[in-house]
Amino acid sequence: MVRSIGILADKNIIALFRSGAFASKKELDNDQIQPASLDLRLGEKAYRVRASFMPGPNIRVADKLERLKLHEIDLRKGAVLEMGCVYIVPLLETLALPHDLSAVTNPKSSTGRLDIFTRVITDGAHEFDEISAGYQGPLYLEINPRTFPVIVRIGSRLSQIRFRHGVSGLDENMMHELHATDMLISDEKPNISVGGLALSIDLIGDSDRLVGYRGKRHTGVVDVDLCAAYDVLDFWEPIYDRGAGELVLDPNEFYILVSREAVNVPPLYAAEMTPFDPLVGEFRVHYAGFFDPGFGNSEVGGKGARAVLEVRSHEVPFILEHGQIVGRLVYEYMLERPDALYGKKLGSNYQAQGLKLSKHFR
Repeated sequence: MVRSIGILADKNIIALFRSGAFASKKELDNDQIQPASLDLRLGEKAYRVRASFMPGPNIRVADKLERLKLHEIDLRKGAVLEMGCVYIVPLLETLALPHDLSAVTNPKSSTGRLDIFTRVITDGAHEFDEISAGYQGPLYLEINPRTFPVIVRIGSRLSQIRFRHGVSGLDENMMHELHATDMLISDEKPNISVGGLALSIDLIGDSDRLVGYRGKRHTGVVDVDLCAAYDVLDFWEPIYDRGAGELVLDPNEFYILVSREAVNVPPLYAAEMTPFDPLVGEFRVHYAGFFDPGFGNSEVGGKGARAVLEVRSHEVPFILEHGQIVGRLVYEYMLERPDALYGKKLGSNYQAQGLKLSKHFR
């Protein structure tokens, strides 16, 4: 089944590359194309800047960098990006989108779970992470490590891009119908509104009553390209439920928590979590909002997968209670079914997950 609107699947992204709608200064990695997205790779230089900025209409990012950069950093042999600093990195990939194709970007799951704030900037942009139909030009990634200093290098993959034909989101009635046939979350009576499908917080935990982790300060560096390289307790403080079923979020602290509900993204759909909803509280719940087709789907061994939440409170302490709504999932149509679904065969890191830190920790 092929739709006229929807998110492009892996096979469509390959066709885009072959047609020249996106290009790269370096040969694509074998696993760079995901079921519904393309990983974006850092180029060979990073620029430390005083502050984040928006280019604005008809302004090139490169021109603003010439005025705002503090110094250049060579990424060819790897370099440390320090906490609290803002960096702009030209990416290896560039776009030449047709007039009927737009794109949206988001941090990768592992990036969000390290509390690395990233967003993509384009020439002439008036908003982050949204790339207008027909855009032709370079891509830049703004990087701001918030909790840990990190090591990156040319080719490191911190962000990903989805391509979209038309308006592909499901409305409230469509989501009710899809839940009736595919059980999108483990609750029989889901909370679905115009804003999407509600997810709540688990603050009771597993048999050990582990409910989450709080990032430590003054740690060592994390190399973003390494897997299972670091001891959890060197970087994270485990949080346990002591019977109250609640957690006070301290401002400027970073937490890894998990949804109470299991999530299912059927093969012909993709989903995205809204990162911030002031209607449910003054906190951010997600950096890396993409959920690929097949996430949590029993067909590919994902039954029981829950949404891991990257939580940071704003300005004031905030009390979370078990079962409290913390965010919403918005579902979109795929243009067609991907050749490879999110799951074990693809080597996906977070299929069938519960509470889980990024792949960097053992």
